[in-house]
Amino acid sequence: MPRADFYLIAKPRFRDEPLLLVCELAKKALAAGQPMLVLARDAAQAERLDDLLWSFEPDAYVPHQIAGLEPEDGGGEEEEADVLIAPPEADVPLRPLVLNLRDAAVEGAFDRVLEVVPADPSAREPLRARWTQYKARGFDLNKYDM
Repeated sequence: MPRADFYLIAKPRFRDEPLLLVCELAKKALAAGQPMLVLARDAAQAERLDDLLWSFEPDAYVPHQIAGLEPEDGGGEEEEADVLIAPPEADVPLRPLVLNLRDAAVEGAFDRVLEVVPADPSAREPLRARWTQYKARGFDLNKYDM
């Protein structure tokens, strides 16, 4: 049964920069040996996340790249990145683990989706609707305060 995990932002450092939570979740996925696909809301968010993944922790290295961009050295396949960040214009296949930053529920086949819930209560309504959508699709639902 597929899973949907909702991470509710509570800590001040995640409130100030919600993408830091995405970095933490990417680091956990990497430690668990699970390649992750991050569905970014737009190209600017993808770039911001790309930058943060380099700098969010001095000792952490999370291999990542933005889908559709050529690797710097010109070689290698983009599928090799443990964390693949996909702006909406990038057409990439889903991975078993998907982190969704977009405005709609993820469609398609995957094992687990992570949803980041904003700290601002007024911004949570779309995620309540998404919870209901995943529940209707038979997902196992979990909620975590972060």
